[in-house]
Amino acid sequence: MAAVPGGLFAVYKPAGVAWSRVREAVETRLLRELNAAPGRAPRQHVRFLPAPAAGDGGATGLVATRVPVLADHPLVRGPRFRRLKMGAGHRLDVKASGVFVLGIGHGNKLLTDLYNCHLTKVYTVGGLFGKATDDFSDTGKLVEKTTFDHITREKLERILAVIQGTNHKALLMHSNIDMKTQEAYELAVKGLIRPMGKSPPIITAIRCLQFALPEFQLEIHCLHETQQYLRKIVHEIGLELKSSAVCTQVRRIRDGVFTLDDALLRTQWNLQSIQNAIRDCQLKVQTELEKTLGHQERSCLPKMDAEMARAAER
Repeated sequence: MAAVPGGLFAVYKPAGVAWSRVREAVETRLLRELNAAPGRAPRQHVRFLPAPAAGDGGATGLVATRVPVLADHPLVRGPRFRRLKMGAGHRLDVKASGVFVLGIGHGNKLLTDLYNCHLTKVYTVGGLFGKATDDFSDTGKLVEKTTFDHITREKLERILAVIQGTNHKALLMHSNIDMKTQEAYELAVKGLIRPMGKSPPIITAIRCLQFALPEFQLEIHCLHETQQYLRKIVHEIGLELKSSAVCTQVRRIRDGVFTLDDALLRTQWNLQSIQNAIRDCQLKVQTELEKTLGHQERSCLPKMDAEMARAAER
């Protein structure tokens, strides 16, 4: 009998498809395979069935016989699995593509734990200088056209350095950590300096991957972002360079511990591949949760002790 997998795995969401449709497609494929797998044998119960008596014209007798329980027949019972408890991690909008994390069964609890870790996500973002649209994407309504011949890679990288510096200050401010303390040093060594609560979108790193006017491509590491926010960043970069720019692509290449290598393509959205993916990612998910949430619990103890001491004094 096929078992319902439980845990976290990542799929590759293509552009032009809503994240909910991707989740539904994965769930439908799993349900089809689970219901097609051989099930347990039908239960047997004893029935007394008529049997001809010995001799001609004799009375009919009854004989005890084991027969299948009709309620267990597939045509009576229907499919064993009708829906799965499947949750979605950080969403991707319709125009975006890339790594999309899903959870099945107890994986839904792990999704919440990973959300509380506030892990960095990485995107490659494509841009096109020379025009602006109403939604900052290349498919939006054209608002204006501008020149871009004066833009160089050096000028672009200076703007990116300013963006990163500004966001670094915001990162430290929303992390609520005194940078002169031993705790701050330990967090920096472990790479754990990040907001552990709600904050505006924060870019932790940004760099230029490709530059060939009018096109360019950026790699952006960020927290608490939306894909529309990243498109707006491209638009603002164009303005800072005395031009305009639209976003041509938003592609998530990393979501916390999940990378493109972990993401299953549509042809791999089957029971065996998903079971393998859950098993392969189980260790690194557990390691990250223990590292991040374990530190949060330890860092809360001194604060709790201090609050209890103040309460006792009062």
